[in-house]
Amino acid sequence: MPASAPLPQPERMAPIRDRDQVAAIVRAVVRATEAWGLTNAEGAALFDVPVATWNRMKAESFNGSLDQDKVTRASLLIGIYKGLRLLFNGPLTFGWVRTDNAGPLFGGRSPAEIMMRGGIPAMMQVRQHIDALRGGN
Repeated sequence: MPASAPLPQPERMAPIRDRDQVAAIVRAVVRATEAWGLTNAEGAALFDVPVATWNRMKAESFNGSLDQDKVTRASLLIGIYKGLRLLFNGPLTFGWVRTDNAGPLFGGRSPAEIMMRGGIPAMMQVRQHIDALRGGN
């Protein structure tokens, strides 16, 4: 029996180092977490950075790059933010992320808690949930 060829591995995205791109991405993530009323610790947990780094990001004094993990997290968080703005009109637009949810995905916990505990896979599920509520895929 011939040996099977190894499965192709997904290409790793190069870190984003361009200061303007990094600043724009960080500003969008910070804006979303602030609109949701998250604490610095919660924002840092969602973006998976130390609180000190998060504070630099909020102060617009972050000079680092963004690796694939951070870009993925940013994309998901911004997508959730936009989806909520399209889905809701009123307090849930910004309050949904902090509101306990009885749905099967959440089990009585808030989407923020689920995403902080579950990282990128949980963020993907929340994003898909919002898209489904909006009538998307």
